[in-house]
Amino acid sequence: MPVNWTTKMVEALIGFAILLGLVLLRMPIAFAMGLAGVVGFALMLNWPAAMAMVANVTYSTGLAYTLSVAPLFILMGNFVTKAGLSEELYTASYAFLGHRRGGLAMATIVACGGFGAICGSSLATAATMAKVAMPPMRKFGYADSLAAGSIAAGGTLGILIPPSVLMVIYGIMTEQNIGALFAAGILPGILTIILYIFAISIIVRRNPKVGPRGERTTWQQRLIALRDVWGVLLLFTVVMGGIYGGIFTPTEAAGIGATGGFAFAIYRRGLSWPVLWEILSESARTTAMIFMVLIGAFIFSNFINMTSMPDDVTNMAETFKDNPMIVIIIILAIYLVLGCVLESMSMILLTIPVFHPLVVHLGFDMIWFGIVVVVVTEISLITPPIGLNVLVLRGVLTDVPTATVFKGIFPFWVADIIRMIILVSVPGISLFLPRLLF
Repeated sequence: MPVNWTTKMVEALIGFAILLGLVLLRMPIAFAMGLAGVVGFALMLNWPAAMAMVANVTYSTGLAYTLSVAPLFILMGNFVTKAGLSEELYTASYAFLGHRRGGLAMATIVACGGFGAICGSSLATAATMAKVAMPPMRKFGYADSLAAGSIAAGGTLGILIPPSVLMVIYGIMTEQNIGALFAAGILPGILTIILYIFAISIIVRRNPKVGPRGERTTWQQRLIALRDVWGVLLLFTVVMGGIYGGIFTPTEAAGIGATGGFAFAIYRRGLSWPVLWEILSESARTTAMIFMVLIGAFIFSNFINMTSMPDDVTNMAETFKDNPMIVIIIILAIYLVLGCVLESMSMILLTIPVFHPLVVHLGFDMIWFGIVVVVVTEISLITPPIGLNVLVLRGVLTDVPTATVFKGIFPFWVADIIRMIILVSVPGISLFLPRLLF
């Protein structure tokens, strides 16, 4: 009945409004989603049912075997970071690109892509590459805006180029093949690197002083630099090759990757008892944060499912059935707005339960939609006023003003919008490798 539909929809919208209000009041997103969800659930049913739901969600999430892939990939990324591979990646990239105008910034983008392929975290990529890439760019007189902007933008590649923790969460929530999602992220990741390098070339063409040329290296030096990144190539090949070859599952691949990262850290003599404790503690904290956000999101999702919002949104989409791409455009616009106040993981967990049935109903491929969602949430990492990658850089580069970082980010943000348009318009870019491999 129309009255019930309106009432249920209003209840869901009030729940979202309360949630955003709590976030703006600086309540952690996990607790904000959990509080809004449990109160809404209790008001619609009763408090005993709400408490039982919380207990069930906490228990089932904590013991979910499929979610064990996340902490293992996080552990692998932390081992690799401590092994010092980021420096070799930057050196190899610099050897080929450093002699160009803006070449150090271009090398930073390429190194971020390589580091993201074994780290899976945008924040870790940005923080690590800031320490590695910023000193040489300052040495050669690069403007802080271009230097910081290239690091912040390059850091976003961590959640697009596989393995990606965000893709793992999306795959679990939508019951999609995680290996296929990883494969789908490769070509969009390469496209991103190309567009970022093109953006840098335009910047330095307009003002050569912001990105002077570095030193030219010989081919012998380039080959030596490539030789030093064999660990990255080997680990990526073993983990991704095993998944695509059907040798082991993504969870098993994550375990093998973590073991490989541990062995490589020992080989590189970057591991000691204090460092091992730091790695395990950091991995545990990150995992706990992700699981807390997951539990809060599932609680809030249960409340939303109690309303008629998912069905109502799907019914409303019938209006655009003849032109379903309009719905995708509206969804992307919503993500861009949410990206101003929420971080990427929270956006995925908050919105996928609502958008998933809608996108399936309209007949879109969920692998393709997953890549589009990851791309648009990547943009949120460098979108003001929050921009988590910017906050990370401010923590590492304390002498660089926030306004300077956002100024340097703007050309990369434009490149991101162009990339999003391309990937939405040409789904085959995302779906070519999954269809070929799976």
